[in-house]
Amino acid sequence: MSTLQDKLQQLPTKPGVYFYKDEADKIIYVGKAINLRNRVRQYFQKSRQRDVKTDLLVKDIADLDWTVVDSEIEALFLEAEMIKRYLPKYNIDLRDDKNNQYVRIDSRAEHPTVQVVRRPLDDGADYFGPYLSNVRPALKFLRKIFPFDYKASRGAKRVSLDYHIGLSPGLEEAKTPREEYLQNLRNLKMYLRGERVKVEAGLKRQMEAAAKAKQFEQAAVIRNQLRALKGLKKQVIFSREEQFNISKDQALNGLVELLDLPVSPRRIEGYDISHMSGTHNVASMVVFTNGISDKGQYRKFKMRLKGNDDFGHMREVITRRFSGKNLETWPKPDLLLIDGGKGQLGAALAVLEEKGIDIPAIGLAKRYETIIRASGEVKLRTYQEIQLDKNSHILKLLMRIRDESHRFAVSYHSSLKRKSQTANLLEEIPGIGPATRKKLIKKFGSVKGIGSAEAGELAAVVGSAKTALVLEALGIDNSS
Repeated sequence: MSTLQDKLQQLPTKPGVYFYKDEADKIIYVGKAINLRNRVRQYFQKSRQRDVKTDLLVKDIADLDWTVVDSEIEALFLEAEMIKRYLPKYNIDLRDDKNNQYVRIDSRAEHPTVQVVRRPLDDGADYFGPYLSNVRPALKFLRKIFPFDYKASRGAKRVSLDYHIGLSPGLEEAKTPREEYLQNLRNLKMYLRGERVKVEAGLKRQMEAAAKAKQFEQAAVIRNQLRALKGLKKQVIFSREEQFNISKDQALNGLVELLDLPVSPRRIEGYDISHMSGTHNVASMVVFTNGISDKGQYRKFKMRLKGNDDFGHMREVITRRFSGKNLETWPKPDLLLIDGGKGQLGAALAVLEEKGIDIPAIGLAKRYETIIRASGEVKLRTYQEIQLDKNSHILKLLMRIRDESHRFAVSYHSSLKRKSQTANLLEEIPGIGPATRKKLIKKFGSVKGIGSAEAGELAAVVGSAKTALVLEALGIDNSS
């Protein structure tokens, strides 16, 4: 086994993410670097002026590992994902939570924007993060490839200087078609999810299609995007793996041994149910590819089965996920993780057996974080409870997937509940029908949004007469 000093000699001069471990092989710090050798060795230079907390970190380092990526920007995104999974002690101690940053992309807005915010909200926008390092420089480079606006222009009739230097879509004068701008944002979101290869392949197809249609100016624009995207590379990529190097992920390798899997679980799907007293029942499906959350593959389900029946709802979501159409269009998972115990896991396995689908599935019970594994057919099925050390890489990965599926389910449930409450309130207003309610919710998002809008804004959507009815019902004085 290589010693720490040996590994310091082996460090590459490429961008990547490094992991410091203690004597118990527990990850205690995750960092990123444009040059792994230079950055990591800095910690061990005795002449450097360091603060007390960094000195404590260095004393605790017994081993290190790293993974190489294509650019500093990709290292930034991978660092965020690994910190969310492992919650390393010194990342928490050395960083101020107030410095956490999220990238917010609101594609649904009338004027879609990309912003850096401190905390995510359940407002329908897409959030990426948290990033413990400053994400703004990365966005500055990406904006040159996928032009976007940081804020919506209110009342502006002319494009800003940013448009003329290639940073803004110029929506003020419709310089860029809305669908083209939204495609740019989709590409940006894919890149933030670590899907650079897919982005490049998509741009190449678009460029070839534009050239074939003799739209040479558009083809040139896409060609420049491709060149700029490839220009982000500081070094040649170390392997064919686009995301985290799967061979170095101890959690994935550990799952192979623990569950006797035929292959390393490249795609893991996590499922959870959320409801309140049997109402607004929903289910979530989250996807982790190579141990990294793959938000573009997430799916949510509004349950058709009514009432408080977690087992029945689990049967429903697994049935719908493995329906004929979804089996054809969604990639096949290597492992299913069910949030719950024997009952929920048994419900999922029963569906897989009925459909003749051979995919390993396990449960993760919240109490004591117990892994539930089943064997045998339905009538003879037995369950094995596996307890791992709380610092186990395997358990940390499974908990990360379980917690993410729970968060996604609760978020969808809350959204449905809020919309229902909003709809009920508007339904009580005489003279306001379904079409009017739909217009108001689409434009202002919620009753709070409607109440905050100016009378003129409401009138532009539903007319002055109905505006008066709405304002009166909400108790808002419109006499001024």
